[in-house]
Amino acid sequence: MKLALIGYGKMGKMIEQIARERGHEIVCIIDVQNPEDFDSEAFASADVAIEFTSPTAAYSNYLKAFKHHVKVVSGSTGWMKDHEADVKRMCTEEGQTLFWASNFSIGVAIFSAVNRYLAKIMNGFPQYDVKMEETHHIHKLDAPSGTAITLAEEVISGIDRKTEWVKGVQYAADGTVSGTNDVLPNQLPIDSVRRDEVPGIHTISYDSEADRITITHDAHSRFGFALGAVLAAEYTKDHTGLLTTSDLFKF
Repeated sequence: MKLALIGYGKMGKMIEQIARERGHEIVCIIDVQNPEDFDSEAFASADVAIEFTSPTAAYSNYLKAFKHHVKVVSGSTGWMKDHEADVKRMCTEEGQTLFWASNFSIGVAIFSAVNRYLAKIMNGFPQYDVKMEETHHIHKLDAPSGTAITLAEEVISGIDRKTEWVKGVQYAADGTVSGTNDVLPNQLPIDSVRRDEVPGIHTISYDSEADRITITHDAHSRFGFALGAVLAAEYTKDHTGLLTTSDLFKF
């Protein structure tokens, strides 16, 4: 498979390594220094482009790839609020393809399935209140993380007494603390911690007077995310439309 990479930071370099090990060809690498290469023959020859950049750049990158009818796999978060409807239209009505996920890790996909099942069970036990915490490296700009938001929305879908997520306590990289967990009964707070070089830890806790039930996914490195992105690209090569991990992982 011919792959283009959009974004060549730590994640992009790891994706490149895994893709080559799996026998794929990297035909184009685009970073901030060479945006003009979106219009190159090399980029247009790609079967799939894998995009890991920033919330502000992602949507523009999709448009540049779609201009050449290159399918996109993207893990960038933060763009959906303003552009979700437009991207959905392009993928359902104009023949474009985007595989988007807030997290490509196989472990997170399994964790997500457990989260959805546990939420359905907890819907029948109102004595348990639920909260979440996500921890990431100090370079991460958005809070809560896109993965935490996805997990929170899954909880809300399964528990009738929760209707929205809100920011909880925020522990910034400089040591400052803000926010609160004093929220309304229908709200699900998400605490955010920025610490060291943590790849990503997501914890969901159900607490009652009698006990606490907690599930956690703790990433050891970026490897799981990068491998998942390449697996998604392999899937996307032969599929079209608006795709996500529930298409790739059938559980």
